[in-house]
Amino acid sequence: MSKFIISIVGPTAIGKTALSLDLAEYFNAPILSADSRQFYKEMRIGTAVPSTAELARAEHYFIQHTSILEPYSVGDFEHDAIGTITRLHEHQDIIIMVGGSGLYVDAVTKGLNDFPEIDPKIRLRLNDQLTNDGLNSLQEQLKQLDLEAYETLDINNPHRVIRALEVNLGTDRSFTYYKNQPKPKRAFQTLQIGLTAERAIIYDRINKRVDLMMANGLLDEVRSLTSYKHVNALNTVGYKELFKYLDGYWDLEMAVSEIKKNTRRFAKRQLTWFKKDTSTKWFDFETPVEPILEYIKGRL
Repeated sequence: MSKFIISIVGPTAIGKTALSLDLAEYFNAPILSADSRQFYKEMRIGTAVPSTAELARAEHYFIQHTSILEPYSVGDFEHDAIGTITRLHEHQDIIIMVGGSGLYVDAVTKGLNDFPEIDPKIRLRLNDQLTNDGLNSLQEQLKQLDLEAYETLDINNPHRVIRALEVNLGTDRSFTYYKNQPKPKRAFQTLQIGLTAERAIIYDRINKRVDLMMANGLLDEVRSLTSYKHVNALNTVGYKELFKYLDGYWDLEMAVSEIKKNTRRFAKRQLTWFKKDTSTKWFDFETPVEPILEYIKGRL
């Protein structure tokens, strides 16, 4: 197999974009984004979309290619990304993929599980339960129905808990059963590179990035999206906190502090997700590109 994806992963603000551009220029390769927050045209500052100059350095795919008003799931991304990769691999041996959304990275490199169709009334009922009884009631229900899912999923994420529950309630098999089924084979090999640093450094870089986003106009970007704040894509760090400020619940200092805190928590979850893949080769974020290139060329 001579077709490759070089996947660059790691926590937010660690320098993945810079490395992806260096590798893309060296290998004359396109870049495919697997950052689910950068898919949307309306979200630029708060999602750290590459600058115009950075985008000009390499051919990019899946950067601001859809709208917050259009539903776009991880399954949609898997379908579109594999189609794009198949087309690009007809004349490119190497494609660079970069992103901090672990599920979206895995959707490309490993494939998604094939879950059956679920009666939508079940999700509506679970959403009502979330509203009326809280997340804890859903967590306890999942614990009783599917202990393995309860112990392995991010049970503080209501979307994940509801998804697992609806499979358990809507089929004759557990969520864990479907999750453990074989996934589709890929027509390429993946070489995954991880960037990391000491936690204090990661957190400092996050804090500085949030300050830079605010200086670059994040509040105005969020204000322009106020009428769409109910849209799921905007229920994300950097946007939901500033909506709280604009709605009068918090002052601006509190909102910015919460963005930093929630981004730090997100970075911690990213590292937990990516560390599970023991095939990833990790480098300190300050490693020059040359040793990383030498490692990649040795593996290719």
